[in-house]
Amino acid sequence: MGLYKQFITAGYRWGIWKITETPDELLALLPDHGAMYVHESDVFKSDSRKTEWLAVRVLLFTLTGENEPVHYHPSGKPYFTGGTYLSISHTKGYAAVIVGKTGEVGIDIEKTGERVHRAAPKFVRDDEFLPEDPAQKTQALLLIWSAKETMFKCMDEEAVDFREHLYVGLSQMDGGCFSGKETRSPRGKTYVINYMLDTDFVMTWTIVPK
Repeated sequence: MGLYKQFITAGYRWGIWKITETPDELLALLPDHGAMYVHESDVFKSDSRKTEWLAVRVLLFTLTGENEPVHYHPSGKPYFTGGTYLSISHTKGYAAVIVGKTGEVGIDIEKTGERVHRAAPKFVRDDEFLPEDPAQKTQALLLIWSAKETMFKCMDEEAVDFREHLYVGLSQMDGGCFSGKETRSPRGKTYVINYMLDTDFVMTWTIVPK
């Protein structure tokens, strides 16, 4: 399928790749047929995990025009050596990335589904908004989870409890953005969470200026 959606500004850009290709087909979309990634991608025993990993590399190349390797901090946070900020996410059938020049970035994409209800007590606070309508409630739960993942990816903190330390100020779901706040760090930080609702997924992202 290829590039599903993208958004570009002067300070950052994000994109979504709809994954329908095989690993070999994804490698063929990279310079030199992905020669720099063949050995690294072969460590994945799961074809689905390998496909997601390669889809992220193809998406980054498509968005930036550069075939730059992704490095990882000990915490697992991805980065480029040139100082460009980076965040990566994937879910069944999709990969998403955001690349920023002006500050820290975070992105998360979640496949639509009912499983989120079972995990809700672990990450939803009593003071967070949930609509009564079942379909809207599922979307709200996915947005809250996704937003907290996005904030977590921007934080440089350990032992973050998604229910205790992260709050999402979701009040309606008409597109646009809502606020988020973390209380794990000494000063705490407030985020503007942008979001997208698709029939197949929800996605959130944020940009934290320097």
